[in-house]
Amino acid sequence: MIQMLSMLWPVFALLMLGVLARRLDFPGEAFWPLAEKATYFVLFPVLLVSRLSQADISGVSVAAIGTGVLLLLLAGSACCYLLRPLLRLPGPSFTSFYQGAMRFNTYVGLAAVAAIHGATGVAVSAVVIAFMIPMLNVLCVLVLSYHAGASAGLGPVLHNLIRNPLILACLLGMLLNYSGIGMPAPLRPVAELLGQMALPLGLLAVGAGLSLRALRQVGPALLASSSIKLLLFPLLALGIARLLGLSALGGSLLVLFASMPTASSAYILARQLGGDAPMMAAIITGQTLLSALTIPLMLGWLVS
Repeated sequence: MIQMLSMLWPVFALLMLGVLARRLDFPGEAFWPLAEKATYFVLFPVLLVSRLSQADISGVSVAAIGTGVLLLLLAGSACCYLLRPLLRLPGPSFTSFYQGAMRFNTYVGLAAVAAIHGATGVAVSAVVIAFMIPMLNVLCVLVLSYHAGASAGLGPVLHNLIRNPLILACLLGMLLNYSGIGMPAPLRPVAELLGQMALPLGLLAVGAGLSLRALRQVGPALLASSSIKLLLFPLLALGIARLLGLSALGGSLLVLFASMPTASSAYILARQLGGDAPMMAAIITGQTLLSALTIPLMLGWLVS
Protein backbone atom coordinates (compact mmCIF):
# COMPACT_ATOMS: atom_id res chain seq x y z
CA MET A 1 0.00 0.00 0.00
CA ILE A 2 2.85 2.41 0.82
CA GLN A 3 4.28 2.01 -2.67
CA MET A 4 0.87 2.60 -4.25
CA LEU A 5 0.31 5.66 -2.07
CA SER A 6 3.66 7.10 -3.10
CA MET A 7 2.68 6.78 -6.77
CA LEU A 8 -0.80 8.21 -6.33
CA TRP A 9 -0.27 11.05 -3.86
CA PRO A 10 0.37 13.66 -6.61
CA VAL A 11 -3.07 12.87 -8.05
CA PHE A 12 -4.81 13.70 -4.78
CA ALA A 13 -2.49 16.64 -4.10
CA LEU A 14 -3.72 18.24 -7.34
CA LEU A 15 -7.33 17.55 -6.35
CA MET A 16 -6.79 19.32 -3.04
CA LEU A 17 -5.04 22.22 -4.76
CA GLY A 18 -8.16 22.58 -6.91
CA VAL A 19 -10.32 22.68 -3.77
CA LEU A 20 -8.04 25.31 -2.25
CA ALA A 21 -7.96 27.42 -5.41
CA ARG A 22 -11.76 27.46 -5.58
CA ARG A 23 -12.06 28.48 -1.93
CA LEU A 24 -9.55 31.29 -2.48
CA ASP A 25 -11.41 32.31 -5.65
CA PHE A 26 -8.21 31.96 -7.70
CA PRO A 27 -7.96 32.73 -10.56
CA GLY A 28 -11.69 33.51 -10.53
CA GLU A 29 -15.09 31.81 -10.63
CA ALA A 30 -15.32 32.01 -14.42
CA PHE A 31 -12.02 30.13 -14.96
CA TRP A 32 -13.00 26.64 -13.78
CA PRO A 33 -15.95 25.92 -16.10
CA LEU A 34 -13.79 27.03 -19.04
CA ALA A 35 -10.86 24.90 -17.85
CA GLU A 36 -13.09 21.84 -17.57
CA LYS A 37 -14.57 22.52 -21.01
CA ALA A 38 -11.11 22.80 -22.60
CA THR A 39 -10.00 19.62 -20.87
CA TYR A 40 -13.08 17.66 -21.90
CA PHE A 41 -13.28 18.79 -25.53
CA VAL A 42 -9.60 19.26 -26.43
CA LEU A 43 -6.90 18.13 -24.00
CA PHE A 44 -8.18 14.70 -22.96
CA PRO A 45 -9.22 13.69 -26.49
CA VAL A 46 -5.76 14.68 -27.79
CA LEU A 47 -4.12 12.68 -24.99
CA LEU A 48 -6.18 9.57 -25.80
CA VAL A 49 -5.58 9.78 -29.56
CA SER A 50 -1.85 10.37 -29.06
CA ARG A 51 -1.33 7.47 -26.66
CA LEU A 52 -3.65 5.00 -28.36
CA SER A 53 -2.41 5.64 -31.89
CA GLN A 54 1.24 5.01 -30.96
CA ALA A 55 1.00 2.18 -28.41
CA ASP A 56 1.46 -1.51 -29.10
CA ILE A 57 -1.98 -2.94 -28.26
CA SER A 58 -1.72 -6.01 -30.45
CA GLY A 59 -1.97 -8.24 -27.38
CA VAL A 60 -5.06 -6.51 -26.01
CA SER A 61 -8.29 -8.51 -26.26
CA VAL A 62 -10.88 -5.82 -26.98
CA ALA A 63 -13.76 -8.31 -26.82
CA ALA A 64 -12.65 -9.64 -23.41
CA ILE A 65 -12.35 -6.12 -21.99
CA GLY A 66 -15.79 -5.22 -23.33
CA THR A 67 -17.26 -8.37 -21.79
CA GLY A 68 -15.56 -7.59 -18.49
CA VAL A 69 -16.98 -4.06 -18.42
CA LEU A 70 -20.49 -5.33 -19.21
CA LEU A 71 -20.38 -8.02 -16.49
CA LEU A 72 -19.05 -5.48 -13.97
CA LEU A 73 -21.85 -3.01 -14.66
CA LEU A 74 -24.54 -5.71 -14.54
CA ALA A 75 -23.18 -6.99 -11.21
CA GLY A 76 -23.06 -3.44 -9.82
CA SER A 77 -26.63 -2.77 -10.95
CA ALA A 78 -27.80 -5.96 -9.26
CA CYS A 79 -26.16 -4.87 -5.98
CA CYS A 80 -27.89 -1.48 -6.16
CA TYR A 81 -31.32 -3.02 -6.64
CA LEU A 82 -30.75 -5.59 -3.91
CA LEU A 83 -29.97 -2.77 -1.48
CA ARG A 84 -32.91 -0.59 -2.51
CA PRO A 85 -35.48 -2.16 -0.11
CA LEU A 86 -33.06 -1.70 2.80
CA LEU A 87 -32.30 1.94 2.01
CA ARG A 88 -35.96 2.85 1.41
CA LEU A 89 -35.06 5.68 -0.91
CA PRO A 90 -37.67 7.50 -2.99
CA GLY A 91 -37.26 7.25 -6.76
CA PRO A 92 -35.21 10.43 -7.40
CA SER A 93 -32.88 9.69 -4.46
CA PHE A 94 -32.38 6.12 -5.64
CA THR A 95 -31.23 7.38 -9.04
CA SER A 96 -28.53 9.51 -7.37
CA PHE A 97 -27.50 6.56 -5.22
CA TYR A 98 -27.33 4.43 -8.39
CA GLN A 99 -25.18 6.95 -10.26
CA GLY A 100 -22.92 7.26 -7.23
CA ALA A 101 -22.46 3.51 -7.06
CA MET A 102 -21.92 2.98 -10.79
CA ARG A 103 -20.19 5.86 -12.56
CA PHE A 104 -16.43 6.53 -12.54
CA ASN A 105 -14.36 9.70 -12.80
CA THR A 106 -12.42 9.56 -16.07
CA TYR A 107 -10.01 12.33 -15.10
CA VAL A 108 -8.95 10.72 -11.82
CA GLY A 109 -8.85 7.30 -13.49
CA LEU A 110 -6.53 8.34 -16.30
CA ALA A 111 -4.27 10.22 -13.90
CA ALA A 112 -4.01 7.10 -11.71
CA VAL A 113 -3.31 4.94 -14.78
CA ALA A 114 -0.56 7.30 -15.93
CA ALA A 115 1.04 7.25 -12.47
CA ILE A 116 1.00 3.45 -12.19
CA HIS A 117 1.23 2.10 -15.75
CA GLY A 118 2.59 4.98 -17.84
CA ALA A 119 1.82 5.70 -21.49
CA THR A 120 0.96 2.11 -22.42
CA GLY A 121 -1.57 1.92 -19.60
CA VAL A 122 -3.21 5.16 -20.74
CA ALA A 123 -3.51 3.74 -24.27
CA VAL A 124 -5.12 0.48 -23.15
CA SER A 125 -7.38 2.32 -20.71
CA ALA A 126 -8.89 4.08 -23.72
CA VAL A 127 -10.38 0.71 -24.68
CA VAL A 128 -11.96 0.43 -21.22
CA ILE A 129 -13.33 3.97 -21.51
CA ALA A 130 -14.75 3.30 -24.98
CA PHE A 131 -16.95 0.57 -23.49
CA MET A 132 -17.70 2.05 -20.06
CA ILE A 133 -18.94 5.50 -21.07
CA PRO A 134 -21.73 4.44 -23.47
CA MET A 135 -22.87 1.51 -21.32
CA LEU A 136 -23.04 3.64 -18.17
CA ASN A 137 -24.85 6.51 -19.84
CA VAL A 138 -27.52 4.21 -21.22
CA LEU A 139 -27.98 2.45 -17.86
CA CYS A 140 -28.16 5.70 -15.88
CA VAL A 141 -30.71 7.27 -18.23
CA LEU A 142 -32.86 4.13 -18.10
CA VAL A 143 -32.80 4.22 -14.28
CA LEU A 144 -33.62 7.95 -14.22
CA SER A 145 -36.42 7.46 -16.71
CA TYR A 146 -37.99 4.66 -14.67
CA HIS A 147 -37.49 5.96 -11.12
CA ALA A 148 -37.44 9.75 -11.52
CA GLY A 149 -39.95 10.11 -14.35
CA ALA A 150 -37.40 11.65 -16.70
CA SER A 151 -38.91 12.36 -20.11
CA ALA A 152 -35.66 11.94 -22.03
CA GLY A 153 -35.57 8.76 -24.05
CA LEU A 154 -32.58 6.88 -25.37
CA GLY A 155 -32.61 8.80 -28.66
CA PRO A 156 -31.02 12.00 -27.26
CA VAL A 157 -28.64 9.93 -25.14
CA LEU A 158 -27.38 7.96 -28.14
CA HIS A 159 -27.09 11.21 -30.11
CA ASN A 160 -24.90 12.69 -27.36
CA LEU A 161 -22.80 9.53 -27.17
CA ILE A 162 -22.08 9.70 -30.89
CA ARG A 163 -20.70 13.21 -30.33
CA ASN A 164 -18.88 12.42 -27.07
CA PRO A 165 -15.29 13.66 -27.56
CA LEU A 166 -13.74 10.94 -25.39
CA ILE A 167 -15.46 8.14 -27.29
CA LEU A 168 -14.59 9.74 -30.64
CA ALA A 169 -10.97 10.08 -29.50
CA CYS A 170 -10.81 6.41 -28.50
CA LEU A 171 -12.25 5.32 -31.85
CA LEU A 172 -9.89 7.59 -33.81
CA GLY A 173 -6.89 6.38 -31.82
CA MET A 174 -7.77 2.73 -32.44
CA LEU A 175 -8.36 3.43 -36.15
CA LEU A 176 -4.93 5.07 -36.49
CA ASN A 177 -3.33 2.21 -34.56
CA TYR A 178 -4.92 -0.76 -36.31
CA SER A 179 -4.59 0.83 -39.76
CA GLY A 180 -0.84 1.25 -39.25
CA ILE A 181 -1.05 4.98 -39.96
CA GLY A 182 -0.27 6.02 -36.41
CA MET A 183 0.05 9.61 -35.29
CA PRO A 184 1.50 11.72 -38.14
CA ALA A 185 5.06 12.74 -37.25
CA PRO A 186 4.52 16.53 -37.48
CA LEU A 187 1.59 16.31 -35.05
CA ARG A 188 3.31 14.17 -32.41
CA PRO A 189 5.15 16.93 -30.50
CA VAL A 190 2.06 19.16 -30.52
CA ALA A 191 -0.14 16.30 -29.28
CA GLU A 192 2.41 15.44 -26.59
CA LEU A 193 2.44 19.01 -25.27
CA LEU A 194 -1.33 19.29 -25.26
CA GLY A 195 -1.67 15.85 -23.67
CA GLN A 196 0.69 16.80 -20.86
CA MET A 197 -1.74 19.57 -19.88
CA ALA A 198 -4.77 17.28 -19.70
CA LEU A 199 -4.16 15.38 -16.46
CA PRO A 200 -3.06 18.24 -14.16
CA LEU A 201 -5.69 20.68 -15.41
CA GLY A 202 -8.39 17.99 -15.30
CA LEU A 203 -7.56 17.10 -11.70
CA LEU A 204 -7.51 20.75 -10.62
CA ALA A 205 -10.92 21.23 -12.25
CA VAL A 206 -12.33 18.16 -10.47
CA GLY A 207 -11.07 19.49 -7.13
CA ALA A 208 -12.49 22.94 -7.83
CA GLY A 209 -15.87 21.37 -8.60
CA LEU A 210 -16.21 19.65 -5.22
CA SER A 211 -18.80 21.11 -2.86
CA LEU A 212 -17.82 20.71 0.79
CA ARG A 213 -21.14 22.25 1.84
CA ALA A 214 -22.92 19.38 0.11
CA LEU A 215 -21.51 16.99 2.72
CA ARG A 216 -24.28 18.16 5.03
CA GLN A 217 -26.34 15.67 3.03
CA VAL A 218 -24.30 12.75 4.42
CA GLY A 219 -26.57 9.78 5.05
CA PRO A 220 -27.16 6.10 4.29
CA ALA A 221 -27.19 6.70 0.51
CA LEU A 222 -23.70 8.23 0.59
CA LEU A 223 -22.31 5.45 2.77
CA ALA A 224 -23.95 2.69 0.73
CA SER A 225 -22.95 4.08 -2.67
CA SER A 226 -19.38 4.67 -1.46
CA SER A 227 -19.14 1.14 -0.10
CA ILE A 228 -20.28 -0.32 -3.41
CA LYS A 229 -18.21 1.95 -5.61
CA LEU A 230 -14.97 2.18 -3.66
CA LEU A 231 -14.82 -1.25 -1.96
CA LEU A 232 -17.12 -3.79 -3.60
CA PHE A 233 -16.60 -2.76 -7.24
CA PRO A 234 -12.82 -3.42 -7.22
CA LEU A 235 -13.44 -6.91 -5.76
CA LEU A 236 -16.06 -7.64 -8.43
CA ALA A 237 -13.66 -6.40 -11.11
CA LEU A 238 -10.88 -8.66 -9.85
CA GLY A 239 -13.17 -11.69 -9.89
CA ILE A 240 -14.42 -10.90 -13.40
CA ALA A 241 -10.87 -10.33 -14.70
CA ARG A 242 -9.82 -13.74 -13.40
CA LEU A 243 -12.98 -15.39 -14.71
CA LEU A 244 -12.34 -14.04 -18.21
CA GLY A 245 -8.58 -14.64 -18.08
CA LEU A 246 -7.71 -11.01 -18.83
CA SER A 247 -4.05 -10.11 -19.21
CA ALA A 248 -2.23 -8.68 -16.20
CA LEU A 249 -2.52 -5.14 -17.60
CA GLY A 250 -6.14 -5.55 -18.70
CA GLY A 251 -7.18 -6.95 -15.33
CA SER A 252 -5.27 -4.27 -13.46
CA LEU A 253 -6.97 -1.51 -15.47
CA LEU A 254 -10.42 -2.99 -14.93
CA VAL A 255 -9.79 -3.07 -11.16
CA LEU A 256 -8.32 0.43 -11.24
CA PHE A 257 -11.27 2.03 -13.01
CA ALA A 258 -13.67 0.10 -10.76
CA SER A 259 -11.91 1.75 -7.78
CA MET A 260 -12.54 5.31 -8.98
CA PRO A 261 -15.03 7.67 -7.32
CA THR A 262 -18.18 8.61 -9.19
CA ALA A 263 -18.11 11.16 -12.02
CA SER A 264 -18.73 14.89 -11.60
CA SER A 265 -21.03 14.75 -14.64
CA ALA A 266 -23.51 12.68 -12.59
CA TYR A 267 -24.65 15.94 -10.96
CA ILE A 268 -25.59 17.44 -14.32
CA LEU A 269 -27.58 14.35 -15.30
CA ALA A 270 -29.36 14.30 -11.93
CA ARG A 271 -30.31 17.96 -12.27
CA GLN A 272 -31.50 17.64 -15.86
CA LEU A 273 -33.48 14.40 -15.52
CA GLY A 274 -35.16 14.74 -12.14
CA GLY A 275 -32.72 13.03 -9.80
CA ASP A 276 -31.82 14.20 -6.30
CA ALA A 277 -29.17 16.79 -7.25
CA PRO A 278 -28.18 17.85 -3.67
CA MET A 279 -27.66 14.20 -2.72
CA MET A 280 -25.68 13.67 -5.92
CA ALA A 281 -23.38 16.59 -5.05
CA ALA A 282 -22.80 15.10 -1.59
CA ILE A 283 -22.01 11.66 -3.03
CA ILE A 284 -19.57 13.11 -5.58
CA THR A 285 -17.72 15.15 -2.95
CA GLY A 286 -17.74 12.44 -0.28
CA GLN A 287 -16.54 9.68 -2.61
CA THR A 288 -13.78 11.82 -4.12
CA LEU A 289 -12.42 12.63 -0.67
CA LEU A 290 -12.78 9.05 0.57
CA SER A 291 -11.04 7.70 -2.53
CA ALA A 292 -7.77 9.25 -1.37
CA LEU A 293 -7.77 6.46 1.23
CA THR A 294 -9.57 3.64 -0.56
CA ILE A 295 -7.79 3.74 -3.94
CA PRO A 296 -4.25 3.15 -2.57
CA LEU A 297 -5.69 0.57 -0.12
CA MET A 298 -7.63 -1.41 -2.73
CA LEU A 299 -5.03 -1.18 -5.49
CA GLY A 300 -2.19 -1.98 -3.09
CA TRP A 301 -4.11 -5.10 -2.01
CA LEU A 302 -5.59 -6.24 -5.32
CA VAL A 303 -3.09 -5.08 -7.96
CA SER A 304 0.36 -6.61 -7.81
